[in-house]
Amino acid sequence: MRLIKKIFQKKSRSSEDGNFFAIIEKIIGSKPVQLKYYHKAFTHRSSNKIDEKGNPVNYERLEFLGDSMLSSVIAAYLYKEAPLGDEGYLTKMRSKIVSREHLNELGRDLHLIDYVESKVPFSHFGENIHGNIFEALVGAIFLDKGYNGCEEFIQKRVIIPYVDIARLEGKVISYKSLLIEWCQKEKMSFNYEIFDDNGNDGQKHFGVKLSIDSKLIAKARATSKKKAEEIASKRAYFSFQERIDNKT
Repeated sequence: MRLIKKIFQKKSRSSEDGNFFAIIEKIIGSKPVQLKYYHKAFTHRSSNKIDEKGNPVNYERLEFLGDSMLSSVIAAYLYKEAPLGDEGYLTKMRSKIVSREHLNELGRDLHLIDYVESKVPFSHFGENIHGNIFEALVGAIFLDKGYNGCEEFIQKRVIIPYVDIARLEGKVISYKSLLIEWCQKEKMSFNYEIFDDNGNDGQKHFGVKLSIDSKLIAKARATSKKKAEEIASKRAYFSFQERIDNKT
C-alpha cells in the first residue's frame, strides 16, 4: 500500500512538472534545463516553503538577481545603440526601460501572476507583483541558462517589442521629479502636505495636497505616500504642461 502511494505521488509530481515545463517553455521561448529555479521564481513568501537546509523558498532573492541582470543587459544595449549619449542620458534611458511601471506591464503581458503559488488571494497583491515576478523570472533564467540565455530572453521579450529609444526620450518617469526641477528653475516654492485619508474599505490611504507658491494646485489619494505624491504631481504637471515643456 505504501509503495503504491509513493508511485502515485511520483506520477502526480511528474505530471505537474510536465505542465509547468510546458508553461515555462512557452514563456521564455526555449526549453528550461532546471525547473527548480522557475518553481522558486513563482513561489510567494506566503507559501512558507523551506529547502532541505531550512532556507526560505520564494522569489525575492531571484527578484534581486533579475533586477541586476536587466540593468546589465539594458546598459550594454544602450551603450551600443546610443553612441552619442553621455552617462546621464544613458542612466535616464535605462531607468525608463526598467521602471516599475514598465516591468509591471511586462509581467502583465506575460500573465505571470497566473502561475504564482501563494496562500494569499491574488486580489491582496499590490500592482508591483507583476514586475517583481518578471524580475524573478529573469533571475531564474540567468541561473538556468547563464548570461547568454538571459540576454537572449531580454532581447526577445523586452528590447525588441518594447524599446523604442526615440519614444522613450520623451517619456516621463517621475512627474514629481520633473515638477520639482521646474519649480527650482523658476524659483517657485512647492509643498507636499501629506495626511491620512482612510476610506470605508478598511485599507490605509494617504492624501496629499500639492501647493506651488502657496497656492493649492492638485490633490490626490493613494495607498502609499509615494503614489499619492506622484498622482498629485502628474495632475499639477498637466496644469502647467505648456510652461514646463518649454523649459525642460
